[in-house]
This record gives sequence, C-alpha cells and structure tokens, in this order.
Amino acid sequence: MAKRKPSPALKAFGAEVRRLREDVGITRTELANRISVTPSYVSQVESGNTRCRNDFAQRLDQALGTGDQLTTAWTKHLRAASYPKFFADYSEAEATADLLRAYEATFVPGLLQTEEYARVLLPSEAALDGRLNRQQILCRETPPRLIVVMDESVLIREVGGPGVMRDQCEHLLKASERENILVQIAPIAYYRGVSGSFNIATQSTGEELVSLETSTGGVTSDDSGDILTVVGEFAELQARALSVTDSRDFLRKAIDRWTM
Repeated sequence: MAKRKPSPALKAFGAEVRRLREDVGITRTELANRISVTPSYVSQVESGNTRCRNDFAQRLDQALGTGDQLTTAWTKHLRAASYPKFFADYSEAEATADLLRAYEATFVPGLLQTEEYARVLLPSEAALDGRLNRQQILCRETPPRLIVVMDESVLIREVGGPGVMRDQCEHLLKASERENILVQIAPIAYYRGVSGSFNIATQSTGEELVSLETSTGGVTSDDSGDILTVVGEFAELQARALSVTDSRDFLRKAIDRWTM
C-alpha cells in the first residue's frame, strides 16, 4: 500500500510522543502494552500517519507519567487537524468501500442491526441516528459487498428482550438473502489468533483499512502486517463457519428460540 504523506500537525504531535516515550526509556511495544493497543498503532501515531483521539492522548500521558503534556499537545496540534485519508473514521472508509468484511464476537454488526436492537446498545439518539445513516450504504444503487461472520453466541445473547431479538434475527435472515450480503455463523469454538471483533474495508483501488475492537473502543490501521493478520483470521473463520445455507437454518432456529 502506498504511503501517505503525514501533515505537519500530525508529525509534530507524533514527534512529541516519541520524545517523551524515549525520555521515559521504554520501547513502542512496552508503551503499546500499557495502553492496550498494537505496537504498529503507536508507530503510526509517532510517525504522523494517523490522528489519534483526545482520550488516547490522555491515556498516553497516564502511561508515560507525563501529566497533561500530550493532552495539551493534542489540543495544540490536532484539535483542528484533519485525519489522513481513510483514517478519519472507519465509517468514512466503510462508506466508500467496494468490499466490507466483518467478524463479530459479541453483537450483531452495526450495518445489520435493527433500530430497536441498536437503541439498546447506543448511548444517545444522535448515536442511533448515526448508525442508521451508516446503514444506507447497503441501499444505494451499487451497494458494497458485505461478508459477515458472527459468533454463534451473538444470536443467543439477549439484547433488549425476546421481541427485539426475534425481530433482529428475522432482519438478519432477510438481509442474508440479498445478493450483496453473505452471513455465516461461526460455532462457539477456539479460533487460533482471533481475540475480538474486527472489520475490513477494501476500496476499489485495493487500499484497505482494518478496525480492531478494544476495550476502549477500537483502533484503525492500514499497516500491512495488521491487514495480513486480520485477513488470515477472517479466512479461517469463514472456512470453519457454517455454510450460507446452514447459517440461514441456524437463523430460523434462533427466531423460533426467541418466539417461545
């Protein structure tokens, strides 16, 4: 993937992160472990190839014991700075992608959630509106190809009550019958290397962005190593998941489960 030129603001903030990390005397890997992200993400921040959020700057300050130096630097350099292309937000890459792949270990993927299911999970009406607006990409004249693998537990984890779950399962079944959407159910099992939900957005140019779920919300990356790892994990999940036909049968059984 071609490298994108970092903006001066991103480079300035990244240089400050690197300087303070080196002053403390720890490696990128050690810092990454302290804040529960990948070393490649720390590298992207330090090199100016991604624009982190303000709360990430706060976590850096806590991990490095630097008071509010990086939080202040974020305000100075990044408050008004734009994200590099495809890093602004995964949803921006999602909106222009030709192919979307997702593995969900906990909840139904946002693009396939019903309004009532999403309402239970989201903190505000504004967030709900944002999610419903995202779903419009599946209704456009030339929608992206969406391939989803969901852990079996997603369909037996109650969200909002039996009625909400029944409607959600019916919605998934109907969506799975569309030409551009493929849904597979992964039986509850150990899948080597897979430790959480993730999304992959592939553009018509071949550029890709991955979104990796973390306990603090998630990170995005276009690092070739991260992409190769996640694409490999997705391939194994697909290979071991139920077929499309068997997955539809599983959804029908889930509907019956929540109807009883």
